[in-house]
Amino acid sequence: MQDGDTILETERLRLRYQRAADVEALVALWTDPEVMRYMGGPRDTAQVTHIFEETARAPRADAHDLWVVVERGSGRVVGHCGLLDKEVEGREEIELVYVIARDAWGQGYATEMARALVEHAFGEMGLQRLISLIEPENAASERVAEKVGMRLEREVVRPGGAVRRVYRIEKGE
Repeated sequence: MQDGDTILETERLRLRYQRAADVEALVALWTDPEVMRYMGGPRDTAQVTHIFEETARAPRADAHDLWVVVERGSGRVVGHCGLLDKEVEGREEIELVYVIARDAWGQGYATEMARALVEHAFGEMGLQRLISLIEPENAASERVAEKVGMRLEREVVRPGGAVRRVYRIEKGE
């Protein structure tokens, strides 16, 4: 690990805590209609700006969070990935989340970072189970989940009525 902000590194990517300088790139990511197509649609610019500015002030406040994905070669922010606390049908779960900028699609970044996060979660963090909640039309996200060893467990209806497929992996699988 190269600095105190780095959580993990892969061959091409670095996952690190958010900085104030990341706000603009993260807002662009979360307000992009194509990127957010299967995640409930683009977010409100003012709202996500406020959230990311708050996070930049206390980037280590939560044990489970989304962290900034940076290309190691260029230093460019290419995604927002991590682990989030979720309640699914009354059960507390940890969700593996991967959001990659549209101009970085097709390079295997989601799979590379998701694989590293699974290893990190089961290793350093001591977690036993991860899930991903995936919109049924999001074939690309399902492929990433499968490539990192996740398997379809069931479909659920989330608050608000959205149907999601629950992909899961347990330590040792």
